[in-house]
Amino acid sequence: MAKEIERKFLVHPRKWSDLGAGQPIRQGYLCATKKSSVRVRTYGDHAYATIKGHTSDITRDEYEYEIPVKDANEILDNLCEHPPIEKTRYRILYKGHTWEVDEFGGANHGLTLAEVELKDPKEDVELPDWIDREVSDDPRYFNSNLSAKPFSTWK
Repeated sequence: MAKEIERKFLVHPRKWSDLGAGQPIRQGYLCATKKSSVRVRTYGDHAYATIKGHTSDITRDEYEYEIPVKDANEILDNLCEHPPIEKTRYRILYKGHTWEVDEFGGANHGLTLAEVELKDPKEDVELPDWIDREVSDDPRYFNSNLSAKPFSTWK
């Protein structure tokens, strides 16, 4: 069984630097419940269908499969819940970990999140100075929830 172990953080806007062009991502959800989610994502010249299980602490089951980009775009346009998640991803190497910083657009414009994947839930990770605060345990920041209740609608 595949496992994803991930911590999520809010980021100080653009304090993490200008890294040039990031990779645009568009993703949508076919299903999102407390137990699991099924999403489709385009990422550059690739597309993926991903099934994620319930998050327990910072760990969850994850299964990801590459699919044709044409199929992914049709699924995103015709079958997924709207609005889709639109973001630009930047990868930053810092102290032995790869950070993925996502600047959101569309209905989630103004939100910037950083994620770091770990090999073990207890693994130590040194936080860069551009990290604001951890939100790993706040479900509002799950992409599936940002699709259902975008950041722009929060009070």
